[in-house]
Amino acid sequence: MTKGRIEAFSDGVIAIIITIMVLELKIPHGEDFRALVPLIPIFLSYVLSFANVGIYWNNHHHMFHAVKHVGGWVLWANLNLLFWLSLLPFATGFMGENHFAPVTVFVYCLDLLMCAVSYLLLEMALIAQHGRDSDFARALSKGVKDKASFGLYLAALVISVFLPLVSLAIVALVAALWVVPDRRFVKAA
Repeated sequence: MTKGRIEAFSDGVIAIIITIMVLELKIPHGEDFRALVPLIPIFLSYVLSFANVGIYWNNHHHMFHAVKHVGGWVLWANLNLLFWLSLLPFATGFMGENHFAPVTVFVYCLDLLMCAVSYLLLEMALIAQHGRDSDFARALSKGVKDKASFGLYLAALVISVFLPLVSLAIVALVAALWVVPDRRFVKAA
């Protein structure tokens, strides 16, 4: 199977996710800067989520640039990733509307952890599709940022119950690690 349809579908779903998140930003009633103050947690939640969705889209794009073909398991693994990404607008709104309450940050961190797990499963499905000795598989063998991100998301999840703002700082750190796209795929492409 060619990869064009999975790329187009993923791009469309990710565009819809970002659209849903921005539609959650409500226009304040008031004409001065004080009217914006209650929206600060909602806006900050949106910025963090936009960055995370953008990073997944960017790395998904680079990874699929290196992919030669896809099969059934790759399609399902990709749908799994899109499922968890599609929950980000809910988790973002829940967290922002409730001013970073511990349970809301826990839900947000859990969703991001599941996105990371899903991305790893997608990588594994692609390795199985291309073979363990392929250039693609060799490119993925040095996943230092992958492992670090998973550990940091897990730490953020645990910490979120006690120190939600520290947890969000960890999530922001993970996002900062991934601002530069995954360079492993340049050679594989």
